[in-house]
Amino acid sequence: MLSIGYDLGSSSVKAVLFDNETKEVKASASYPEREMTIDAPQENWAEQNPEDWWNNIKKVTDKLFERTNKNRANVVAIGVAYQMHGLVTLTDKGEVVRPAIIWCDSRAVEVGNKAFKEIGEQVCLETMLNSPGNFTASKLAWVKQNEPDLYNTIDKIMLPGDYIAYKFTDSITTTNTGLSEGILWDFKKEALNSTLVDYYGFDTSLFPEVKPVFAEQGKISEKMAKAFGFSSNAVVSYRAGDQPNNAFSLNVLNPGEIAATGGTSGVVYGVVDQLKYDAKQRVNTFAHVNHTDQERKLGVLLCINGTGSAYAWLRNNLAADKNYFELEELAQSVAVGANGLTFLPFGNGSERMLANKIIGAQFDGLQFNKHKLADMVRACLEGIAFSFVYGIAGMKELGLEPSIIKVGNDNMFQSNVFATTIATLTGAEIQVKETSGAVGAAIGAGYGAGEIENLQDAFAKENILKIYKADALKKEAYQIAYDKWVTALESKLKS
Repeated sequence: MLSIGYDLGSSSVKAVLFDNETKEVKASASYPEREMTIDAPQENWAEQNPEDWWNNIKKVTDKLFERTNKNRANVVAIGVAYQMHGLVTLTDKGEVVRPAIIWCDSRAVEVGNKAFKEIGEQVCLETMLNSPGNFTASKLAWVKQNEPDLYNTIDKIMLPGDYIAYKFTDSITTTNTGLSEGILWDFKKEALNSTLVDYYGFDTSLFPEVKPVFAEQGKISEKMAKAFGFSSNAVVSYRAGDQPNNAFSLNVLNPGEIAATGGTSGVVYGVVDQLKYDAKQRVNTFAHVNHTDQERKLGVLLCINGTGSAYAWLRNNLAADKNYFELEELAQSVAVGANGLTFLPFGNGSERMLANKIIGAQFDGLQFNKHKLADMVRACLEGIAFSFVYGIAGMKELGLEPSIIKVGNDNMFQSNVFATTIATLTGAEIQVKETSGAVGAAIGAGYGAGEIENLQDAFAKENILKIYKADALKKEAYQIAYDKWVTALESKLKS
């Protein structure tokens, strides 16, 4: 039998068809070809229409089955990975109340900061492991405060993946990992976080029933079984935010293991088994996919908003006639340090790593008679890599010392300049593996539905395609460039 895995990002939806018996990917697809629109009604806002996500789910499914002769009716398990921290609101008739407020929207920063101070920083950190910050709960509080008429029509709130699962099953449910990423989970009680819920004045009826990550979370509705052609017994049996799922897809499940990704945003994600938190909130801690009441597995997440988005901005505005492989060649033609040019990639809203400050992106030291496109490309790649290194330093304080970082074979880690910069400055070996978030979602679905007996078999065929190691001969040059970058960042933070 087959599993299908969806990875709902803010740019596109990816899908994979997975054979649960042979443990092989049978087809993969993504849609749309160009990035999905992110609406910004005001500066630093970011919204998307949940119905657009659902329409793209339907279209990517059609595209997926155009690439295989497998029978749709053999799909018995559905897995959903999704962009984290978003807020979807539904009426009691299951209609969307307002556009989804997505992960990179910064409107709730002050709402969360106020809650952090008034509830008490230590109380928040000891129970939630995080500040309420700019996460889902604070976004809902913003709606309550600023759009009361709309708020009063809300019957249920959910995360983006919960919405997709609901559309398949007509069941409104969530997971402990999902609630934790919204700062709606109390890790001491292993239950809905009543402290923050009461502080914001939310009715507990707003929150869906909690289901395990790997389990039957809902049976496909008769209408959707017919529309998609899946088995009438198909179930949604796995659901996780994109970063816990990315780690899962790389077989990162145990304490000390670390995964990374460099998509629209950049993430380093490590697993611990203790209730640890970063008092400075440079990194955040959430329930990992295999976290249970009996066995703690927590994901420590470093998120940088401006990674692939920064590199895409540079290409689209300064080098639209070139592809990314050509940009890589340009970057490699320039020495480490980009001829003294420094780039801060923080131009995509508030940065959690920088205490939710909005500092913007900038080139520092640009000279018109000295620097060319190649220098700017090199500086961009190095600046994004330096932001990873800067964040990893904060993770080390929580006991995560990366010797190996596992990554997928896509996005920023296809760049030798980018990956080697991180490897050299952290001392970690970077292993590039042939997998994707959609593959992880499909494997998780098969396991959650009982079609896959153990995960060791499912991950047995994972391939290491490439390894990046530290460039010992240029380590001093990398360190000098990084120190210069840190100085520029700290100067910007003080201004």
